[in-house]
Amino acid sequence: MSIDQRLILPTSPLAPAASVISGDHYRITVLTERLLRLEYSSTGVFEDRATQVVLDRDFPTPEFTVAHKGAGLQVRTSGLTLDYDGGVFSTGGLVVTPVGGESYHQIWRYGELLHDWKFPINLGGTARTLDLVDGPIPLEPGLMSTMGVAQLDDSASLALTADGWVEPRHAEIDLYVFAYGHDFSGALRDFYHLTGPTPLLPRYALGNWWSRYHAYTADEYAELLDRFEAENLPFSVAVIDMDWHHVEIPEKYGSGWTGYTWNTDLFPDPERFLADLRRRGLAVTLNIHPAAGIRGHEASYARIAALRGVDTASEEPVVFDIGDPDFIAPYLEEIHHPLEEQGVDFWWIDWQQGQASTVPGLDPLWALNHFHYLDNGRTGRRPLILSRYAGPGSHRYPLGFSGDTITTWESLAFQPYFTATAANIGYGWWSHDIGGHLWGYRDEELTARWFQLGVFSPINRLHSTNSKFATKEPWMFDRLIEPVLAESLRLRHRLVPYLYTMNAR
Repeated sequence: MSIDQRLILPTSPLAPAASVISGDHYRITVLTERLLRLEYSSTGVFEDRATQVVLDRDFPTPEFTVAHKGAGLQVRTSGLTLDYDGGVFSTGGLVVTPVGGESYHQIWRYGELLHDWKFPINLGGTARTLDLVDGPIPLEPGLMSTMGVAQLDDSASLALTADGWVEPRHAEIDLYVFAYGHDFSGALRDFYHLTGPTPLLPRYALGNWWSRYHAYTADEYAELLDRFEAENLPFSVAVIDMDWHHVEIPEKYGSGWTGYTWNTDLFPDPERFLADLRRRGLAVTLNIHPAAGIRGHEASYARIAALRGVDTASEEPVVFDIGDPDFIAPYLEEIHHPLEEQGVDFWWIDWQQGQASTVPGLDPLWALNHFHYLDNGRTGRRPLILSRYAGPGSHRYPLGFSGDTITTWESLAFQPYFTATAANIGYGWWSHDIGGHLWGYRDEELTARWFQLGVFSPINRLHSTNSKFATKEPWMFDRLIEPVLAESLRLRHRLVPYLYTMNAR
């Protein structure tokens, strides 16, 4: 196995021994006076390694007392009381009561899913994607709750090994119980200690992004940027959607959705094109759909095929296998690094092929986010990716691509709530398809209101589908709407010094 040292996260997974209470089949770790780790293992073997979610359990040991009651025990801190009967975790036998939270709806019981139609109990977190969403959707649970207690279930994530890979874990149940009452910022602070901080973004990410699914030529793109400059419409990121690579490929290779070779009919001199974007002050990201692997028509095929032991004479494809640790290095070094050397700054990882891989429990989206993000910082620059949310801990790999939303008022109405609520699971840097992506309808006021939301969104990335009716250039709109769109873009760039300052803070 060969995972480069730069792709291994530093971790501190061991809690102080003084914080741990153990039995034959249970282990309770008092991380803070308001945060507990609760493990149950039928074999008596527990998990001391970091996981895909949790990196650092090395909190200072808080003050607490333990009173044994027969086979069970009671743990008290200044913030909570834990009552446990010592057996298999059960609703009646494992209870956490926050200090000041003695009423029935403020007590956490293992396995009890509280629901009240009058108000939400858990305030919600976020969701993997808004693909094809038209209005509100259910959200995964977050860290904040009206009852003052919430749980983070880490039972299903894989363990991180010392050499940078993942393995099945010990212990069947691994929960973190946050009993912070309404101290939401305290819960979030300790969540970041547990799972890792949100990284600092590069400054360019905070400006306006131009993105459109359209088969631009290099000349057409330059003319567009010239027009933006003439109209005093500022941008800091150029997103080149999938037509940067060949999409019309010989049938024997399959679909052109996946690709890594410049379409020189559209971009005859890619290095010159990228240099022109850099001259204009734009960072560049390219869209990738990795699922189909590397086929015989790709410029990088011979190099990576040799490394992977693939028969090039028969043009056998190099299978995309993110579940094989030996695939990681050639995937990054032979496919992506040459394009980055040409001038690509980061990658838009457009993974839509589900959560299965050759490693049981390993979500390809998590692995793509994890390795691409760490690799992108290899030269000392601040790393960045654009990709979908892959569960708690995803804040370590900004930015979030929320997917292909339907262009309706209902979609727009949900996005401010969705964006704010994601903070309940520590996920701040959402990037939406501002203006809507596809279907729906063309409503110019809707576009104007969406632009206004974009100004005050974490990331302001305009985007539209491959349709002449879905463009976002301000001059393509009514004379009453055009100045609203233009001023929104200008205002965003006037805010960048403030946004970058707050980004650092």
